[in-house]
Amino acid sequence: MSLLTAEDARAGLTEALTASGALHTPGWHDAFAAVPREVFAPAFSIRTSEGLRHYTQDDPDFWSRVYSDDSLITLRDAAGTAISSSSQPSLMARMLESFTVTEGDRVLEIGTGTGYNTALLCHRLGAANVVSIDIDPVLTAAAREKLRSIGHEPEILTGDGTVGHPAGGPYNGILATCGVDRIPAAWPSQLRPGAVIVTNIGTGIARLIIQDDGSAKGRFLPEDAAFMRARPTADHVRTTANQYTALIANASGRTRTESLPVTREETADFYHALALTRVMEVAMAHHDVLGMTLRDAENTMHGLVHPPTQSWARIIPDSVGNAAEVTTAGPRDLWTERMELLGPWFAAARPTPDAYRLTIEPDGTHALARGARIWRLPGERTL
Repeated sequence: MSLLTAEDARAGLTEALTASGALHTPGWHDAFAAVPREVFAPAFSIRTSEGLRHYTQDDPDFWSRVYSDDSLITLRDAAGTAISSSSQPSLMARMLESFTVTEGDRVLEIGTGTGYNTALLCHRLGAANVVSIDIDPVLTAAAREKLRSIGHEPEILTGDGTVGHPAGGPYNGILATCGVDRIPAAWPSQLRPGAVIVTNIGTGIARLIIQDDGSAKGRFLPEDAAFMRARPTADHVRTTANQYTALIANASGRTRTESLPVTREETADFYHALALTRVMEVAMAHHDVLGMTLRDAENTMHGLVHPPTQSWARIIPDSVGNAAEVTTAGPRDLWTERMELLGPWFAAARPTPDAYRLTIEPDGTHALARGARIWRLPGERTL
């Protein structure tokens, strides 16, 4: 039996992406078929049901895994949190397909990361038309070398991607491979009218077109997705919800009983993440944190936390799931805020992200709309 080769694995992934509908433009199909992912992820980890599994090129399953439709974790911070990865190819393909630029267009990529997505852009648009920026000098140096090894020499910069790179503009598009809470004000100002922004905001992927007045308008792709968040500095260690597990599980606060409108659904995260920026969620088994075992129906405790204000909420559903004991602490009542924001979403029969439009006014105001209903999204909050 012959072993799987890199070329076979790459062709298999490309055809699978095409068959699924993630890829449909010849230019992007050719890019995925040509760019060697293994150059940009020579070693990586994949999350499995049994935990993280690490792969190198000595592993017999390396070629099937590097060309799987999985996100490949390539770098972690000092706390062990993943800070760089090669994103899931089907998500990359959908974002690139929505990034409606053509050969010769000049683009800015926010978040160089491994350089794999940069290479896809270079193959399609020409390296001279690609500028990519990342906060981490280790990542930019490695990506620059790897891109050069396969014949691409785009402009790779080390810096804060949220301020863009005005000296290289104006651009025909900005593609961000990191997550943001709000579209940075600097991005639209560096784009031509008619240019496109594709980025992860909250847990949605927005596609926006720059208007003549400097505003940006568009809507979301159907699927939920979340990239690693943009970092303010290269050595930034990200706060995670799990750091607050003990506090949420054991601390005292204001307790009452609340009704539960529906069971939790993933699409609720889209609306929640847009409206309640920097509010994180954690789920805990009771026996893990309280040293006891309860009936299965009661075996999950949910928590919300806003680290800047140390506000938190603990939600313990009853055995039926119709009501919960809710405990809150801090200056913000996170449970009430969440329910008030999700009310319209529940009332509208839980629409998926593509039901929503997003407008960024010239002054930076963000407005979310569905049909005739418009919600003004609050700016980044500390209180």
